[in-house]
Amino acid sequence: MSHKPVLVSFVFSALLALGARAQIPTLPDSAETKWVVDAPEEIVGYLIFDPATVEDRLPSLLRFITVQELASSQIPWAREHLDEYPAHAGWGISFIEIVRMGTFEIDGRSPKWPEHGAGALWCARVAPSDSMTELGPGQPFLILEFWMPDSMFAAFMREKGHYASFGDVRLRKNPAGKWLGSVEVEGLRAVCNCTPARDVESSGSAGMQVFFPPALSKVTSVVRVAFAGHEVRRCEEAASWRFEGVHPLARGVMLGRSTFQFGYDLIGGAYRR
Repeated sequence: MSHKPVLVSFVFSALLALGARAQIPTLPDSAETKWVVDAPEEIVGYLIFDPATVEDRLPSLLRFITVQELASSQIPWAREHLDEYPAHAGWGISFIEIVRMGTFEIDGRSPKWPEHGAGALWCARVAPSDSMTELGPGQPFLILEFWMPDSMFAAFMREKGHYASFGDVRLRKNPAGKWLGSVEVEGLRAVCNCTPARDVESSGSAGMQVFFPPALSKVTSVVRVAFAGHEVRRCEEAASWRFEGVHPLARGVMLGRSTFQFGYDLIGGAYRR
């Protein structure tokens, strides 16, 4: 399918800006854990999905933001997509990323990374199901999947209020400068590749996000993060991702080109709801 390039409009739309490096925003003081990310490098793709395939993961206090909502708000890519695929009006909007980090710590503890080990995150845009409900600071997302290649660290994350599960996730850079990523879990094999364009599309950012755990998980906390300094380069490949299996991700539709993002600092923590 054809689209004009899809920017990070539904992930960092209000957060990315050209200019000098921004300062990390201040998080609320009531965090029960400390999360630190340094020197990340990631391939980020944008995907719409049928909410029926993940309805059991949606907490009652949240609803998915849909393609129709964005089209009604005059978002160009959403309007163009519905002109071609009107059946996707009620589909949700998400991002999928594979990220390797120089530092990833929760309360001073880090995972034991295998060779080329990385994390993978699939998150959907959400809003309160009741417009009067206050979700607190940060743009809200629902964690649909967060895979880590260290099962003991994933269990530690859940104990600390950070939803995660085990998955064999890898990300490496080949001698030609292309980044190659993969995810292997039950019911899914995902691979992606990205040759970052030479020009930086966006640089300098500052923002805050809040991540809700999926329903039926034993995690009750939310994770709030604050970040600054994204550098974004568009991937040269027209199609960067391939999914195989019965997982809901394999039924989604990728939008436009993926991006390679790096150079930001991130802090966060678990907060009681």
